Amino acid sequence: MSDNLATLFSSEQLAERVTVLGAEISEAYANQKLVLVCVLKGSFVFTADLARVIDERVNLRIEFLGVQSYGEGTESTGVVQITQDLTKSIEDEHVLIVEDIVDTGLTISHLLELFKTRKPASVKVCSLLHKPARTRIDVPIDYLGFTIEDHFVVGYGLDWAQRYRNLPFIGVVDNE
Repeated sequence: MSDNLATLFSSEQLAERVTVLGAEISEAYANQKLVLVCVLKGSFVFTADLARVIDERVNLRIEFLGVQSYGEGTESTGVVQITQDLTKSIEDEHVLIVEDIVDTGLTISHLLELFKTRKPASVKVCSLLHKPARTRIDVPIDYLGFTIEDHFVVGYGLDWAQRYRNLPFIGVVDNE
């Protein structure tokens, strides 16, 4: 398979936007406890960078949640499968779900409903990317990196059949 990748966001653009998001989150949660919930696998790079720019005023804890809805293809199956659950309770805690991309809204909608049953103090969403052309369910995105057109993107943690997660930029796959 020969794939051509066009850079959509450079590593410098990503770092700049993540820094801005970190400052906004630091201000919003100053002097509070916050649980960053990293939605695996795609958001692990974004979450790591984001955690490092959230300042020390925030009492930060990180949890990991494994979710699968794509399988090996480029289209969401619409079925959200939890592959790894949180290790600690989020009851009475502020929670920020960190997602790589919101496209259909199905995964975030499912997670918001799931987390409500766990009685957190609040739940908000931070997504690196939003692809509104694919929206099937409108979901709130409280902190957003970039809005993109309807392209399949890889890099900076995002994959295509487990490939390309290691790229330091976000690229658009053109396999024609």
